[in-house]
Amino acid sequence: MVRRNSPSKNSLPGFKAGKKRFAVVVSRFNSEITEALLAGALECLKRHGVKKSDVFHVPGSLEIPLACAKLIEAKQYTGLVALGAVIRGETYHFEIVAQNSTVALTRLSVKHKIPIGCGILTVDTVEQAKERAGGKKGNKGWDAALAALEMAHLLETL
Repeated sequence: MVRRNSPSKNSLPGFKAGKKRFAVVVSRFNSEITEALLAGALECLKRHGVKKSDVFHVPGSLEIPLACAKLIEAKQYTGLVALGAVIRGETYHFEIVAQNSTVALTRLSVKHKIPIGCGILTVDTVEQAKERAGGKKGNKGWDAALAALEMAHLLETL
């Protein structure tokens, strides 16, 4: 198999943002975490030359797919970034939110052939979330934005 692209973990060599436009959908639930994810995602998009990124806030992670679906309908965006933080509690609600939000995003992405970088954290504790929102485990908001950028680039070349 021939490798046509092999970007580094934190950047995309050869990526040209041009007039590409991205939207970021971010949950207000667990806002201390999600706002840190948002900062990481916006920094990634900016560093890769994306001049226009629109941010949309929704109540929680279950509402992210509906907002993404509406944004896809608008046909204004090259890609989307979905950010949320689902922290395990004492009930089954964690599994429902985590699974349904991510499955819905995957279905939207495949159905409409648009990249959606999924930065919905699914963690056991607030400490784990903080580690992944700019702490020692990096910023998964950055990673989700980079995934959307990389897939947008790949889809252009296929």
